[in-house]
Formats: sequence, C-alpha cells, structure tokens
Amino acid sequence: MAEDVDNQGAAVEAGQSQKVLLIVEDDESLARTLKRSFERRGYRVLTAQSHEEVLELLKTDSPGYAVVDLKLNGASGLSCVQTLHAHDEEMNIVVLTGFASIATAVEAIKLGARHYLAKPSNTDDIEKAFDKTEGDAEVELGARPTSIKTLEWERIHQTLADADFNISEAARRLGIHRRTLARKLLKRQVK
Repeated sequence: MAEDVDNQGAAVEAGQSQKVLLIVEDDESLARTLKRSFERRGYRVLTAQSHEEVLELLKTDSPGYAVVDLKLNGASGLSCVQTLHAHDEEMNIVVLTGFASIATAVEAIKLGARHYLAKPSNTDDIEKAFDKTEGDAEVELGARPTSIKTLEWERIHQTLADADFNISEAARRLGIHRRTLARKLLKRQVK
C-alpha cells in the first residue's frame, strides 16, 4: 500500500485545515504526477492502487476528496466509488478514465461520484470538478450527432465492463475475433 502523508505539518502549523485527497490509480507514473501537483496546491495526498488498499486507508483516514481511475489492473474502479461514498456521503469523488462511456458515467454518478472526466485531464480539470457540486441546466447540447465510431467505442467499452475487462470474453460477446478487439483497444488507448 502506498500511503503518502508528506506536507501535513505545514498546513497544521499554519492553522489551516488541510484538504485530504485520495488518488486511486494503478498507473504509478500518473499517480505520482497527480500527487505532486495536488501537494503543490496544499492537499495532503494519499494513494492507493486497488480496492483493497482503499479499504485499508479508510481504517485510519477520512479524505474529503478522491480521484478514482475507472479501470484498476483490470478491475472496475466503480467498487471504490461505492465504498468511498458509503464511507462519507459528502466526499467529492471524481472518476477519471481513458475508457469513457455513457454507461459507466451514469453508474459512477449513481454510486456517488460528483463528476466523471475522460483522460487526459489535468489537475485544473479535476479541481474544477471538485468545486462543481450542482448540475448546470444551461450546458450547451451538442449540435453534432454521435458518430458511429463513438457508438462503436461505447458498445465495446460496455461489453468490456460487463465481461470484467476480459478481452477474450468481450470479443466473444461482440462476435468479433479477439485480435480484432485488441487492435481496436490499442487504437483508442488514452494514457
């Protein structure tokens, strides 16, 4: 488990209550980059790479903010969202994913996330999402209909999620060859 509690003393000495952020991300490089960036903004940052690590962290800490990757070593980050929301209904949870789909966005919000961002997103995007606690009825509706490629990607991602991110099983359910699915996933991969 990677628990990081650097910089806690500086905010406490200054008499400020420090924002505690949990980053649930299995990509160590991205987690490290986000951690540094949020620490520069005054957050105390904890990190976890799995649902099990989240459960351990919640025994000793109660973060007010969380950034959760949707896909954690093949497992769904939605279980982390559910656990974090059950731990504290007021926690600001943002789901960050390179596999964005309407289905997972809806489920993430139902499970307690405040916002859902597609990668690549930066610290500014995530912090804006933390601050956005209400919906915006004035948001512009897209003038363009969804493309076939986007619909295909959403169908692929939904099938992957339903198959617990097992590529062979997802390919079988989609009726395509496993290698064809693997190539499509490589083309759409976002890091």
